Amino acid sequence: MNKYYQILDKVCLLGKMQHNKKGNIKYLLNEQLSLTPADLLDIFEGHNIARKKLRNELQLFMQGERNVDKYREVGITWWDYCGSILVNSYPTYFEKLPPLIAKINREKRNSKNYVLFLGATDAESNQAPCLSLVQFQIDDGELVVSAYQRSSDASLGLPSDIYHLYLMARQIDLPLKSITLNLGNVHIYENNLENTRLLLEGNEKVKFELNV
Repeated sequence: MNKYYQILDKVCLLGKMQHNKKGNIKYLLNEQLSLTPADLLDIFEGHNIARKKLRNELQLFMQGERNVDKYREVGITWWDYCGSILVNSYPTYFEKLPPLIAKINREKRNSKNYVLFLGATDAESNQAPCLSLVQFQIDDGELVVSAYQRSSDASLGLPSDIYHLYLMARQIDLPLKSITLNLGNVHIYENNLENTRLLLEGNEKVKFELNV
């Protein structure tokens, strides 16, 4: 069982129940997922991830594209519920990523923490980023990526975030040592619990519902 599936299994077995405005969730607090390149390969080979769509999504994020129609043009429909414009969402912050990556590649300073902050307080938002911070550090010539997620939908959002972080790391001219996600609240919506169990039993054709 790869490390991503281990998190799913742990939420299913040990999670507590909670109700929020989107529905009932089974959740755990303050979990950590630390992934080496071998762990990432294990996840990407064993779990169905919409790689092309996620690559296109990250590219649009980094361009600062807020028009939902532009995402739909490349087959991404999961932002439709936000309306026509992504307000104070991922593009607002990810457009700062290209110059940050260029700076890392130019400097490559072991002593410096390169940080991308996502999310702002007291700002209008139709979808505040669940990924709140990404930190890039260099350790003995290798790249160490650390991320904090205030909230993580384990069935749908978490594998996408893992793949996005991997794509970011690939743009930095250093071998990747690890990606670590610190998950403030990792959860599975009640209507996705049964399909999560089926996924863990080996059914790769299950689909999950988007809760908004």
